Amino acid sequence: QVQVVESGGGLVQPGGSLRLTCKVSGIFFDATAMGWFRQAPGKERELVARFPIGTSTNYADSVKGRFIISGDRAKNTAYLQMNNLTHEDTAVYYCKRRALGRDFWGQGTQVTVSS
Repeated sequence: QVQVVESGGGLVQPGGSLRLTCKVSGIFFDATAMGWFRQAPGKERELVARFPIGTSTNYADSVKGRFIISGDRAKNTAYLQMNNLTHEDTAVYYCKRRALGRDFWGQGTQVTVSS
């Protein structure tokens, strides 16, 4: 059974940093099948970052230069390093693993940027 668990969210001041963790179990590590998304109140879920596939863009324009996606194959874990956070980054952040013809989502982790 594929399971996705996010962690690392919290309350941070503008300009601060957080690192989110996405632990996947039940299936092998495949960076090309993983991505980070977020959903702010009243908005649709949007792609934040994904591992590059060919020459495709792998970061949303709003986070380019501030967020970095990385992974650890041995730990079957993906990370999202978020720097220079702004109020607009406040959202629930989700990790997605595509497998077996469907998307597996975690429960999300709340990131709140506030002074």
